[in-house]
Amino acid sequence: MKAVPVPGIAGAWLFEPTPHADARGFFSRTFDREVVASVGIDPDGFAQDSLSRSVKGVIRGMHLRSGAGEAKLVRCSYGEVFDVVVDLRPDSPTFRNTEYFQLSGDTQVSVYVPAGCAHGFQALTDPADVSYRIDRPHDPSEDVTIAFDDPDLAIPWPLPVSLTSDRDRRAPSLAEVLKTLR
Repeated sequence: MKAVPVPGIAGAWLFEPTPHADARGFFSRTFDREVVASVGIDPDGFAQDSLSRSVKGVIRGMHLRSGAGEAKLVRCSYGEVFDVVVDLRPDSPTFRNTEYFQLSGDTQVSVYVPAGCAHGFQALTDPADVSYRIDRPHDPSEDVTIAFDDPDLAIPWPLPVSLTSDRDRRAPSLAEVLKTLR
């Protein structure tokens, strides 16, 4: 497994595993504490693992947490997703930068999303399973959602939107959210 810095988001990393494939399928290490620690991330700092399953076209996001924020390690374990990270840390040298990734169950690449960055994805397959490893227990009172179709973000979602949650459909604009985060 190797760690590759994400140039457009300070502190974000891609973790690229080395799958071992044969006639049975493949085996892949999806988390390696030594590799994670080598880039300055505390491998023991994760508190919860979660999994979402989405049908093709679903958008989940753009989500982040208020307060201390929430760092997460995100991986598409089955299927494929268009993944988005937006840096919303006012003091970051990459503030308001956006990066896009195609995450796939075939590659098992993970993206580390630093606290203070918004994250979302669109399922490109039916289904698409996304695994999350977060650094502190979830507190719904700290949930922040930004409109996934906000023109200021101009995210080029690759498919027509099939479904979103009520929360995502009613989300405020990036400009409104930035006023509350400062």
